[in-house]
Amino acid sequence: MANIVMTDDGISFDGLSLERGPLGGAETAFLSLAEALAQRGHSVSVHNMCDRAMEHAGVAWRPLSEGTPDRADLYIANRSDRLIRLVPNARSCVFWIHNPARYLLKFRYLWKLWLRRPAIVFSGDYHAATYPDWAPAGERRIIPYGISETFRTSTRAEGLPKAAIFTSNPLRGLGWLLDLWVERIYPACPEAELHVYSGMATYGSFGAARADAMQPILKKAQALSGGGGSQGAGRERETCGCARWSAGLLYRGDPGETFCLAVGESQAMGVPAVVCNIGCVAERIENGETGFVAHNDDAFVDYAIRLLNDDALWRSQSEAAIARQRSWGWDEAAAEFEKLIPAAGGGLVEAPSAHGRCDGGRSRDVLRTSRHRLAKCRYRPACRSATVR
Repeated sequence: MANIVMTDDGISFDGLSLERGPLGGAETAFLSLAEALAQRGHSVSVHNMCDRAMEHAGVAWRPLSEGTPDRADLYIANRSDRLIRLVPNARSCVFWIHNPARYLLKFRYLWKLWLRRPAIVFSGDYHAATYPDWAPAGERRIIPYGISETFRTSTRAEGLPKAAIFTSNPLRGLGWLLDLWVERIYPACPEAELHVYSGMATYGSFGAARADAMQPILKKAQALSGGGGSQGAGRERETCGCARWSAGLLYRGDPGETFCLAVGESQAMGVPAVVCNIGCVAERIENGETGFVAHNDDAFVDYAIRLLNDDALWRSQSEAAIARQRSWGWDEAAAEFEKLIPAAGGGLVEAPSAHGRCDGGRSRDVLRTSRHRLAKCRYRPACRSATVR
């Protein structure tokens, strides 16, 4: 058993936040990893902006204002430069980031990263490519987010659905999607509906600070209710229950995203996705098999109409998504983080994931650079993690 300390200084959340209501993707990932590590037998403490100390699912939650321990076997600092130098005597330090890494090129990050040289954890190939080779780091690892059991074990609803869903930040293309829906998709699919699960509450103080930008888009979605659209934001299980009846997730993607849980979760439930080739979202699907990657608006509209109108196509892609997109959960992700814990005699722990080899028996593309080796790993069910040395 290892002593693991995790820190975050973003919005306020704790071990019960997912049960209370919607939560952002980075916060969901942080909470999920903490619980997965605890379930694997480790002593896990989280020090963040929570309002009070609590114990939940084997994790000790403590307000960051109360300080952090000096020592740990593994210290995971979450995305903020103010956290990098905490827990100074940790045997291993990891810097876990969730946004494109260009923000790390500011001086306040660079000097701290140069001094401590933590392992930096990225979510995928697109994400890792945003941090230049010359920038300071210890090793670099690609560990995709896990998909929670709620979505991996959900059963698909019977019947042929005629609803499309949007389950992301309204500022990430919802206005664009509503225009395409009203002007081009809905007229070709008059029996279909667009269900929007989005809102400011998901993003805590971040959402409140951007209320002026979000409100017009959300009001536009609300105006469609009763005329081919509906809008709301719910807890994980509520959204999961509604997604079971969906024919497809429609999402443009955003350059600021590095994983996109919305697409990953829907795929695990057997919901095909139509996305654009923007940011990381194309890594979440198998193009033509579990959804479509569109390279322009016309293709996006065409793919969406096909999914909503072609029952055989929908069923084929839904079955493929269930068969191929359920094998990587938070237990598998936690096993990869375990490999960053120093072994008693030196080196790193080689903790096997629940599904054995991360390459699933396939060869992996290797990209050699002057500073490190990146074992690139496409986001496919049998091959979900990679190492940059």
